[in-house]
Amino acid sequence: MGGLRQVAASFVVPGPSGVAIRCSLKGLTAQDENVLRMVGELLGSLASHDLKARCAAGLDHDSDQWAQRKRALTEESSSRWAGSITKATHDQWALARRGQLACLQNLEAGVDTITHRLSLPVGAKGSKGTPGGYRSKQEWFAKSRRLHLLEDRLERERADRDAGRVRVVRGGKKLLGARHNLEAAQLAEAGWRRRWEAERWFLQADGESGKRFGNETIRVSPGGEVSIKLPAPLAGLANAPHGRYVFACRVGFRHRGEEWADRISANRAVAYRIHYDVARDRWYLTASWQIPTVRTVPLEAACAGGLVGVDMNADHLACWRLDAHGNPVGEPRRFDYDLTGSAPHRDAQVRHALIRLLHWAKRHGLAIAIEDLDFAAEKTREKHGRRKRFRKLISGMPTARLRNRLVSMAAELGITVVAVDPAYTSRWGAQHWQKPLTTKARETTRHQAAAVAIGRRALGHSVRRRTAPPPQHQSDAVGHRTVQAASAIPGREETRPRIPGPRTRSAGAGCGAKAGDQCAHNRSGHTAEHESWQDSLPLSL
Repeated sequence: MGGLRQVAASFVVPGPSGVAIRCSLKGLTAQDENVLRMVGELLGSLASHDLKARCAAGLDHDSDQWAQRKRALTEESSSRWAGSITKATHDQWALARRGQLACLQNLEAGVDTITHRLSLPVGAKGSKGTPGGYRSKQEWFAKSRRLHLLEDRLERERADRDAGRVRVVRGGKKLLGARHNLEAAQLAEAGWRRRWEAERWFLQADGESGKRFGNETIRVSPGGEVSIKLPAPLAGLANAPHGRYVFACRVGFRHRGEEWADRISANRAVAYRIHYDVARDRWYLTASWQIPTVRTVPLEAACAGGLVGVDMNADHLACWRLDAHGNPVGEPRRFDYDLTGSAPHRDAQVRHALIRLLHWAKRHGLAIAIEDLDFAAEKTREKHGRRKRFRKLISGMPTARLRNRLVSMAAELGITVVAVDPAYTSRWGAQHWQKPLTTKARETTRHQAAAVAIGRRALGHSVRRRTAPPPQHQSDAVGHRTVQAASAIPGREETRPRIPGPRTRSAGAGCGAKAGDQCAHNRSGHTAEHESWQDSLPLSL
């Protein structure tokens, strides 16, 4: 056990801190769409210039520069639009810095792995958890060249991070790369250009508490009327007082509509974003706001009635219900999903699988235990080497998206989610539970056994099953019957007391209620054999 890493304690996952709902803008006139395009292009251009200025400032940026940038944007738009643009710029810069740090850590791990393997002889075998040398001289030579490449990239990334330089693409790096390979992206140049321009538009505004309907820049009334505050250069397009433009359409939120209506009626902050989907040729409005984090229940209370252990895989969720003592109950369940195709299709598959899981857990009133997975550092090329199928497998598993969706959807249904350390759950589950749970009518899979291991770890039990009774007559002559006696149980170090009566259904020799009555037994030498049976006969015979 010395080579195993320490397993972290399980914990109850806190609920979501924000809400986002969306509806489509139906019934827009040609003038409405023209106004949205003009406003989006103008504000998008201002956002691009502001992002450039923020990136140029680097680590030397301070509050005075922030105020200066906001004043410059206010002259060309409005104070509220300027505040939304500068805040979005800072969020984008901070996200780029986090991505830069992740890339730096990835490169450092790759350099360390290659350096270690190059220092070993060719063909040297590795130990558990430590890779060995490369298989051939050709592979050794190729990896030595790759080491120099990674070291150059690592040096550039370190220099950029020390200088505060980040590389950001407004509109997305993926869409920018598609411009150089339109055929593979199945796009025409004109279609790509429309998508590129739409992604670079800026039509979002932060909420303001105390203001009318929670937002002065993009306002939605309780009746569904949508209006925006036009920037100064486009004030001539206003069709309402105070430089506002009111759209001809009416909107309504089906999901969380009552909660949204309560917020705007109380003038609480609600942020809005208007987005144009080029593929569908539709305009959408997204409303979002913060909610207080739901106070989580203690882990002991969440697991009091048992829970559902869930093992996430590339194409399904393997689940098994466990009672409070860690014993599997009933039959295992499997919730499939297909992660091929477009991003909306994959997202819908994940949501459909999760809602079936949550309804099953809600029906039984149980919490859900899931692994706290993070494959960000587990899918590197240098760690898994030639295992391309495995790297592709873990790269395609939406761990972060599934975890976030599960937490948010479970909070709506009042279901507690418990996160456990994923260390050795698959290995130990298969070792201790796969064979015992397999019957003639059910073939237990490795993933189902892992679900049992996950549930037992969340409950605070060891993954290992109860040990068999001692060999001497199945008694306590050489040890305890189980390994699950807690330290607080009195007398756990003592032998079990003798329980009167038979230990089996049929009493054997020398057992039972008349075990102490020697006269009841036919034994040689006993006084019952020396009694004269002839004395009881009449003498006349």
